Amino acid sequence: MVKSQKMSNVAYDQLNKDADRILQLIKVQMDNLTLPQCPLYEEVLDTQMFGLQKEVEFAVQLDLVDKEVGKEIMLRLEKELSKLHDAFTTV
Repeated sequence: MVKSQKMSNVAYDQLNKDADRILQLIKVQMDNLTLPQCPLYEEVLDTQMFGLQKEVEFAVQLDLVDKEVGKEIMLRLEKELSKLHDAFTTV
């Protein structure tokens, strides 16, 4: 049971790290490279979000994280990206 809990914690931490990495990638892209309306920006964002969603689904299937926890990770990232997008487009 302890090993299972440790694996769940590791999976949760990794999913959060990946979500943070996506947020940082998009921040750098918006600051230096492209505008939110750019197809390249949208492609990178869609690809990264799709990949993270698949990671979450895999972790849920392995019973490493609860489905609701996975949804919370995705929702948190979506909210942060929305704030970033709003801040960039209203400046």
